[in-house]
Amino acid sequence: MKKIVLTGGGTAGHCNPNLALVPVLRQQGYDIVYIGSYAGIEKKLVEEAGLEYHGISSGKLRRYFDLQNVTDVFRVIKGFGEAHSLLKKLAPDIVFSKGGFVSVPVVRAAHSLHIPVIIHESDMTPGLANRLSFGAAQKICCSFKETLSLLPERKAVFTGSPVRRELFSGDAERAKRFSGLRDNDFPTILVTGGSLGAASVNEAVRHVLPELSKKYNIVHLCGRGKVDPTLNHVEGYVQYDYIDKELPDLFAMADLVISRAGSNAIFEILSLRIPNILIPLPSKASRGDQEDNAASFKKQGYSYVIENDQLSDETLLSGIEEVMGSRSRYIEAMARAPESDAVNTICGLINDTVEKRMTT
Repeated sequence: MKKIVLTGGGTAGHCNPNLALVPVLRQQGYDIVYIGSYAGIEKKLVEEAGLEYHGISSGKLRRYFDLQNVTDVFRVIKGFGEAHSLLKKLAPDIVFSKGGFVSVPVVRAAHSLHIPVIIHESDMTPGLANRLSFGAAQKICCSFKETLSLLPERKAVFTGSPVRRELFSGDAERAKRFSGLRDNDFPTILVTGGSLGAASVNEAVRHVLPELSKKYNIVHLCGRGKVDPTLNHVEGYVQYDYIDKELPDLFAMADLVISRAGSNAIFEILSLRIPNILIPLPSKASRGDQEDNAASFKKQGYSYVIENDQLSDETLLSGIEEVMGSRSRYIEAMARAPESDAVNTICGLINDTVEKRMTT
């Protein structure tokens, strides 16, 4: 049986695209093993998917001065040693990496053992973890066509972003029963800041709740530890720290999504053709990748964008009214988006690489 190691973690966005590949990889006869961090969110998601999971030490590679940069170097070195030992024992035919800092020691260890590596870059501009891994990769897949010019030419492949198959099987009625929200006279807004949450988005939405709840049902995915119990009494408003299995149903119920602009989240929204407002994480708090992602989606007519420093009661409420009044225009634009069968394209690249390795 062919064997593949998947790696990537730190957020659900570095894990869920890997899990999107699993059904097709299983059909193709792969034994699938996952390497992530000891206790990252990916551990729970992977184990719930029924995959063999191994944790390694992981450090964060910061672009700014921090004393933890020194100690994290040793964590990364330890992670490399652990990944090297694991890969020697597992003897996979290939490693597929979705990025995140835990992936770097896995990719570099695979390269040292002459195990082929394929990387996927979700954002328009490549992240540091993936850039550190480019030299070890045989192929580098990307979600945005604009990214091709930023990648090593002979390695770059536009695949689109892999989206989990189960997201397309959501049931709005099941979501209504699950959430306990009001009847169909109230359109539903789904607010999400990703698995870690988004403090400024949470604050903005909660600030306009008295006005918003008069016209809409609101499902708020706040992030771990960010639920505000003082708001549990607000009619038409429900909040959760994180949702996994019920997410397809919540998407099916949503008339509008308010989201950060992480690549995996926005490609899921695009695939489901849900009118949306993107509030990208600002460049002063990140490397600016979400602002680039949001700008691309705005240009193509897929999304309404509110920059984080422009976020206020007025801009949020007016943005919601604008998108809700123009839902058909956004849906039509998303329907014209080029189809990218990312899951099958990536799995095809994986298979081609493994077969080539087996015949040489």
